[in-house]
Formats: sequence, C-alpha cells, structure tokens
Amino acid sequence: MTVGIVTGAARGMGRACATRMVELVDCVLLVDRDEALLAGAVEELKVGGAADVEPCALDITDADGIARMVSRVAERGTLRAVAHAAGVSPTMADWQTVVTVDLVATAKLTETLFPLAAAGTALVCFASMAPLLVPAEGDAAQNAVLDDPLDPRCLDRMHEVFGPEIEDPGMAYMWAKRGVHRLVRRESVRFGRAGARICSVSPGIIDTPMGRQEAAARPTNDWLVQQTPLGREGRPEEVAAATAFLLSEEASFVNGIDVPVDGGVIAALGTQAIPS
Repeated sequence: MTVGIVTGAARGMGRACATRMVELVDCVLLVDRDEALLAGAVEELKVGGAADVEPCALDITDADGIARMVSRVAERGTLRAVAHAAGVSPTMADWQTVVTVDLVATAKLTETLFPLAAAGTALVCFASMAPLLVPAEGDAAQNAVLDDPLDPRCLDRMHEVFGPEIEDPGMAYMWAKRGVHRLVRRESVRFGRAGARICSVSPGIIDTPMGRQEAAARPTNDWLVQQTPLGREGRPEEVAAATAFLLSEEASFVNGIDVPVDGGVIAALGTQAIPS
C-alpha cells in the first residue's frame, strides 16, 4: 500500500494538496494541529473514496508526535508522497516561532522521514517567494547557520549572525524560507541516492486565510498583486496542482529544485526595489 502525508492539511493550500493527494496514493495521513478542522477535512475527503484517509492531529514542531506519525506510515505501507505545507506567516508569531516552525521543523521532518524513503518516494516542501524578492545570497556565516537548522543553538546562532533584524518576523520568515530552499538542494543528493526526490514550491500571493491576514497587515502584498503579470492572486488549487505534478511519476527526473507558483511576479520584478 502506498502512503501519502499532507501537513497543514486542514486549511488553505494544505487542504488543496490533500484533495490532490488522494489521487496519488492508497492511504493519506492528514496532519494538522487543529483537530476540529482536521476532522472536517477527513470527512470531506472520505466521501470520494479514492483513498483511505486518516487524521493525525499534532503540532509539526512536536518531535515525539512526528515520530509516532512516521511509525504509523511504516505500519500502513510504503511512503510514496509528502506535501509539507504546514507553516506560519510573519503576522502569526514571533521570530523564534517563525524560524522553529518554518525551517527547524521542516528539517526535522525531512530527517525523520528519510529512513522511509525508497525508489519512487517524493517530497515537496513549501517555501515562499519571499527569499526570491531578495536575489542576493547570504554571506558564508549566514549560510552556515541556515544550513544547520537542527543545531540546538540554531536560534541563538541566527541572532548572533543576523543581528537585531532577525527579530522582525518578516525578516525571520524570509531567512527561514531561504533555509528551506537550501535544505531541499542539499537533501536532494541524499534522497536521490535512495531513488527518492525532494523539491520545493514557492507560492506567491495566494488567496487563503493566511494570505488575507498578511495582506491586511502588509500593504506590500497589494503592491505585489499589482506587479503580477497575470493580474491577480493565485488560488490554493493552483499551488496544489504544481505540487501534485512534482509528486507524480511524470516528474520522476525532477529533483532538488524550487518551483515558484507566483503568476510571474518574480520574473517581472527582476531587481526592482520592493517598497517597505
């Protein structure tokens, strides 16, 4: 039996990915910390009957919970696909939580799932277009910290290297998601040697509850929509479609890349300055 995992599955882009995941595997574990919304997602997806769907209520930062989830995957069958959409945005948390959820937890999940990786396994991690708005890479010291998110001193080291600017949740988010880009490139070598693949997607401005919360707090979001060549926000199902392709057998030779799903805004902006 093939098994899929969708994190952040109760809402937004994660929920849209869950809808596509039931077409790819025999059994889907839906992961979210909101038990009520998760139960609703499970019931909705069970109606179609395309795959066995079961809830897995946990916080993605809970190492013990992730270990139990991995054990459940091993009990059910072979890990085939993972859409890791769980995350927090800058208006949702302080900088330490942003880094812990968006980067450290992604690294822990990847590390914990690796022993289950086999030929045909594919993972997609959700990054963001935020780092792509600042084309310059970090310096050697910054990259060294981003590349070692499992160091118990990760947060302290980030503050030492990035200074007070990292205390801005928006900056923390940008650097955390850049860390995800770098993680995927590194892990693609290890996963590839096991016959597995790992990629990332970088959503642009997407019409989700999280996206609307960010838009209300950041006028930059409206400006970015105006600069988007397609002239609109994206929809969760459009990001899910790109994710489904990367997880599919049709993408069997695609590994270690990031796919922006942004309506072309990064291409349009180039090196144009982003307003504060």
